Amino acid sequence: MKKIFSAAFLAFIIFASLAFISGCATTPRVDWNTRIGNYTYDQAVIDLGPPDKWSPLSDGGKVAEWIHREHSATSVGIGTGFFTPGVGVGVGESVGSGYREHVLKLIFGPDGRLVSWSKTD
Repeated sequence: MKKIFSAAFLAFIIFASLAFISGCATTPRVDWNTRIGNYTYDQAVIDLGPPDKWSPLSDGGKVAEWIHREHSATSVGIGTGFFTPGVGVGVGESVGSGYREHVLKLIFGPDGRLVSWSKTD
């Protein structure tokens, strides 16, 4: 019985490790500094969709924020149980890590061109 449990636990660890590694794929990062002065608000809306928040500035520019909530695929489950003819009992526990919020803030001048940017992770 101990060997079966050890083999099942090892299989779980390998599976969880592979799932975690495959979930860590990233897309190429945008170099926002190279876009300052030539990237427009209209291009941002085409690329990123409408902003989640935006505000006009007194000089005619605008501040726009795109908010992305990334749900974590990381979770751990532990369980135990036993079975006798006609009766089964199981106990389990699961822990998840929730989500992270990423905010991209782009500030555009009165001409609609990117003036500055910031990103929080």
